Amino acid sequence: MPDEGSATAAGAGVPLDVTDGPWPATTAALIRLAAAARPPRPEDAPEDAGSDHAPADSVERLWAQVEVAAAARHGGEPGVPALVPAALQAAARLWLRDGGDTGPDRDRLAARLDALPGNGRPRVSLAPGGPLVVEGRPAIVDHLGRPLELGDPTVLCRCGGSAVKPLCDAACARDGFDDGKDPDRVPDRRDTYPGVQVTVLDNRGICQHSGRCTDRLPGVFHAGGEPFVTPSGGRMDEIVRAVRDCPSGALGYAVDGIEAREQADWGGTRAPSIEVTQDGPYRLVGGVEVVSAEGAAVPRAEGASPEHCALCRCGHSQNKPFCSGMHWYVEFRDPVADPDHVPSVFEWAGGLPALLRMTRIFYERHVPADDLLGPLFASMSPDHPQRVAAWLAEVFGGPAVYSDGYGGYHRMLSMHVGRRLTEQQRARWVELLTRSAGDAGLPNDAEFRSAFGSYLEWGTRLAFENSQTDARPPQNMPMPRWDWHTSAGPPGSRVSALPADAAASPPDPAPDLPAEGEPLRFDPHVRSLFRAGDRRSMSFAFDLWSHDDVRAHAPAILERLRNGSMPCDGAWPAERIGLFARWIEEGAQ
Repeated sequence: MPDEGSATAAGAGVPLDVTDGPWPATTAALIRLAAAARPPRPEDAPEDAGSDHAPADSVERLWAQVEVAAAARHGGEPGVPALVPAALQAAARLWLRDGGDTGPDRDRLAARLDALPGNGRPRVSLAPGGPLVVEGRPAIVDHLGRPLELGDPTVLCRCGGSAVKPLCDAACARDGFDDGKDPDRVPDRRDTYPGVQVTVLDNRGICQHSGRCTDRLPGVFHAGGEPFVTPSGGRMDEIVRAVRDCPSGALGYAVDGIEAREQADWGGTRAPSIEVTQDGPYRLVGGVEVVSAEGAAVPRAEGASPEHCALCRCGHSQNKPFCSGMHWYVEFRDPVADPDHVPSVFEWAGGLPALLRMTRIFYERHVPADDLLGPLFASMSPDHPQRVAAWLAEVFGGPAVYSDGYGGYHRMLSMHVGRRLTEQQRARWVELLTRSAGDAGLPNDAEFRSAFGSYLEWGTRLAFENSQTDARPPQNMPMPRWDWHTSAGPPGSRVSALPADAAASPPDPAPDLPAEGEPLRFDPHVRSLFRAGDRRSMSFAFDLWSHDDVRAHAPAILERLRNGSMPCDGAWPAERIGLFARWIEEGAQ
C-alpha cells in the first residue's frame, strides 16, 4: 500500500493528498489503490504532503485527476493500467452515491463522470493481487437480472472482503489477496462421453459446480457418480440445452464426431454482460474478454468456451481467476438479505433468469408437443420466450424490461388482436406454463403459487377476450402490476373488450359542467366527470366519487388523464382535462 499521505495517481500528474479531502474510508482506499497502480513520475511534481485544501478544492482536484486518468487510458498512454482510471472513477461515484455532495454541484459532477470516454470492446482485466477491472460497457446485472449502474470503467471485488460488494473497496490491498492458482486444483482434462445421438465433452477442471446440469437433467449428469455423464440417458434437445446453459463453459457437445462449438456458444447471439450471482461467481456471457493487466488473453483450460465463463468473487477459488465452486464450501454470502424486506413476486420467483428459464422450457419443450398450442405458436419469433419472460418480470414488480424493449401494453395487445383464441387453448396455456414453472424450479409455496396462478388466469382471460373478432379492446391501458395483495376486483370493475358485455351496462349520464361564471366545485361538477365504470376500476386504490380521495390523489389522476392511461377505454377530451386541472389550481374545493 502507498503512504497514507500524498499520492499522485496517473496521467499528467494532478497531485492528490488523500488526507485533505472529505473522503470516507472507502473512497480514500480506492484513491490509494489507484495511486499504487502507477507510481508518480518525476515530471508529476507532487505537492507537499499534508498541505491543507478546502473540501471543495479537494473535490475539484479528484475530479480533475479522474478526467486526466481517463483521457490517458483512452489515448493509449503507455504505463497507465486499467486499474488507475477505474479505481478513481469508482471512488468518485461511491462518494457521490453515499451523499458526499448534496449541493447544486452534484448533478454537474455526475455529468462529468458520465461524459468520460470509454475504452473499446467489453473486457475484464485482472489487477495483480487486486480487483477485476471492467471496461467497454458490458451490461452488469444482479442475480435477478436487474441492471446495476456501476459506471464504466469500474472495479469489482474478487477477494470476497469488500464491504461494498460487488464493488472493490481495496480490501484486497489491505488483506493481502493471493490471486494464484492452487497446485492441488482439479486437473485440466477434457473427457469425452459418446452417446447414441450426441457426444458430451466435459472438463471438470473448470466446472463451477452450479448444479444446473445435475439438477435439471439427473438422468444424464450424475453428481458424485461415475461416469459423470451418460448421454444416452436423455433426449438430445435436453442435453444440448444443458450444455448451452453451463455457466462455466466446462461442457460441450459433438454430433457425428464434430464438435458444435459455435452452437454451444449461442452462435454469438448474446449481448456482452456480467451477472453478479447470489452467493456465487461473476458469470460472463457474450464474449466478454478476460485479460491480464497488460492486456494479454488469460490462458483457458482445454475446451473452455470463449463466449462464457465464471470468475471467482469469493476469493477462495482453486482455479483463479475462474470459479471452482469454493464459494459453497466457504459459505460465501452476498447479497445478504434484509430480514425486514418483503420481496416482490418478481424477487421471490427468482427474477428474470428464473422466469426466462420457465418460458424457455414452456416454448421449447411443452408447446411443440401439444396439439392445441403447437400449431398456434409454430411461427413465433425466435425471441418469443424472452418477450414473455420480460412481460411477466415487469408485471410481477421487476424492471420495465418489456416496456423499454418492446413497447408496453400496446405491443402486447397487438399480438392478440384477431387471433380468435379458444377457451381450450387459454386453459392449456395456463396448465402448461404452470407445469413449466415447476420444471424450472420456481417456488412451490402456496403464497407464490396463489399470486402467480391468479395473474395467469386473469391475464389469459383478457387475452382471450381481446383476441375475438368483434372485440374492441380498451386502448392506453397501463402495464398490469401484480403483487401479493393484487385482486382483479369485482365483476364489472373493468371495461370489457366485447361489445355484448359493454352493451349490458347502463349508459352513464352526461357530466354536469359549470355554467359561465359559476364556481367550479367537486359536487356536482368534477364528480360527474367520472363514470360508474371509472369508479369501479379504480376502487382498489381510491374512490373517484369521494371529494377527499380525489383531492388527495389529484396530481396522479391528472397525470394519468393527460397520458391517456385513465380512463382505460379512451382519453378524455382536452376541455375536460382542462376543467379538472383548473379545479386543482383553484384549490380543489
